Amino acid sequence: MPRLERLEAPVESLNGVGPALARKLARIGIERVGDLLWQRPRRYEEPVPAKRISELFGDEEAVIEVEVRSVSSRRRGRLKILTARVGDETGEINATWFNQPWLEPRLAPGTSIRLRGRANKFGFAVSSYDLEGEAETADFAPVYPAGEDTSQKKLRELRGQALQLVRDAGEPLPAALLARERLPLRADALASLHAPRALEDAETGRIRLAFEELMVLQVALKRTAAARERSSAEPLPAPGELIQRYRASLPFRLTSDQERAIAEIDADLVRSTPMQRLLQGEVGSGKTVVALYALLRAVETGRQGALMAPTETLAEQHFLTIDELCTPLGIRVSLLTSSLGTRERTAVRQLIASGDAPLVVGTHALIQKEVDFRDLAVAVVDEQHRFGVGQRTALVEGRSPHVLHLTATPIPRTLALTVYGDLDTSELALPPAGRKPIVTGWVTEERSSEAYRRLTRHLDEGRQAYVVCPLIEESETSVARAAEVEAERLRGAELRGYRVGCLHGRLRPADRRGVMASFKARELDVLVATTVIEVGVDVPNATIMIVQEADRFGLAQLHQLRGRVGRGAEQSYCLLVSRPREELSEGATERLEAMVTSNDGFELAERDLEIRGEGQLLGARQSGLSDLRFVRLRRDGELLERARDAARQLEDEGLLAAEADRLLGEAEHAEP
Repeated sequence: MPRLERLEAPVESLNGVGPALARKLARIGIERVGDLLWQRPRRYEEPVPAKRISELFGDEEAVIEVEVRSVSSRRRGRLKILTARVGDETGEINATWFNQPWLEPRLAPGTSIRLRGRANKFGFAVSSYDLEGEAETADFAPVYPAGEDTSQKKLRELRGQALQLVRDAGEPLPAALLARERLPLRADALASLHAPRALEDAETGRIRLAFEELMVLQVALKRTAAARERSSAEPLPAPGELIQRYRASLPFRLTSDQERAIAEIDADLVRSTPMQRLLQGEVGSGKTVVALYALLRAVETGRQGALMAPTETLAEQHFLTIDELCTPLGIRVSLLTSSLGTRERTAVRQLIASGDAPLVVGTHALIQKEVDFRDLAVAVVDEQHRFGVGQRTALVEGRSPHVLHLTATPIPRTLALTVYGDLDTSELALPPAGRKPIVTGWVTEERSSEAYRRLTRHLDEGRQAYVVCPLIEESETSVARAAEVEAERLRGAELRGYRVGCLHGRLRPADRRGVMASFKARELDVLVATTVIEVGVDVPNATIMIVQEADRFGLAQLHQLRGRVGRGAEQSYCLLVSRPREELSEGATERLEAMVTSNDGFELAERDLEIRGEGQLLGARQSGLSDLRFVRLRRDGELLERARDAARQLEDEGLLAAEADRLLGEAEHAEP
């Protein structure tokens, strides 16, 4: 097989990858051979001194070269502990590995082994090891984003195989451009990134790959902007009587950020070029109120507005919120999701086609061929990074509505300018008046009873609470069943005597709306839920949340979940419960510590970028390209300017059509 095709082959095509390992790799974004190369190391092992056992002191990291004297293993709950008695000419020490039972047969007495780790009161905690001439303990060894059941050793070994295949896979950038920018070939850059001899080598490789990403992005944004300028939309007149009534009906005063965003939207809507604006804001910052303003601007001119959400639960939450605000205004709001019955779905489609549905909220069902708007003037796309490019395009295909994109994912300003170069950006940074920062705590599961004692104190004071179940199972059905079982357990244990409801994605829409309505009406004390409550749920009386097995969630998801509390004037709390610290991966520990120390979504977004080493969190896919895997936002400003210049030069030199098409094709093909 040609080597380029080998990079597109399933990861199972590599030696030593069976179905079980392939499933584990898929969970960390590795499905094809090339995915191994496009994932940047989180960090590199720092140089550490080689010491003899007698020289080990305190918590200092060191390398020791020893011989195995004996080996034993034991279990502590789910934790598998492997201990080897090792020694050199100066003494002996117990070396310990966690959850690596397969290593025991290789540690026969008399085996020489090189260990990297830290001495502690129990012995020597091993972070990496070398057997039979391996180089895992070497200085500058890469450390990758990994699941708890995927070792760094295996990830490095697989990348070594992938690097052998990339040499003949072709070079996408023109030789003249590489020479002008003094950049290495892509294959050399990947080799430097994944097997550096020094940190400077790794950074040189990263810069070359980041340059390519940014250049592809600039080419794509330029094309998108050009297409936008060629299209036209019907301008909307100035705000009228309906907008005045809407603003007067709101039970709160808009923040200065909301007023600024509304003014920017008004300026867009009077133009004949279709609005393409990104409204970004922290959880609870009031994006829905601004989005409804934009939709009502269309409705008051006798035209239509539509809001598309990525999940049925989020669409239903938007529908309930918007319907409540629109009913006093005499505006009919319709809901269209694929789970509606055939008769109901047909009726809503007819209302849309006739124009008798002035305001529609829905999911992907809005972009099906049989849905035909009579006169769509404004479209709002919520959490747009969770839609595919084609899905977002289909909503406006054949039409030229004004479009407002919403995201609660905090996006650093540098990334907004980089990735959303084709969108104007409005930001809601200020929370509504009177809200207090959420206090976040972290305990391990042996102390979870303390978390529930605190929760019941809130319930006894008339407040409400969420309990979020972890996503352990593979299927949504299994997750739903796990949530129901946990709700039943809590009713008979920690939450006996309290009214406990359960919400998950497998409930019928009417049942889901009923559970949420009961919770909002304070007919339930506690809502046990899966991550369907991640966005869109607004119950100000809910002041405390427990997230079970919080180490299994990503940092962005934890921040979104936490945003379900703290939506009123009362002090709110989020309690993260994890497995024991010794069972946690390095990344999981960093995520939980970050949640405890910061409520700033923008700070957490950049922290997550550092922890995960990739840009998926930040919605880079909204451009239709691959994630920004190699770009480092806070340090690559100058590189971005160079990439912009290079993109312009490609066009000036007449190379844009051939080279950029190939770059764009590769980038889109690389998207997981």
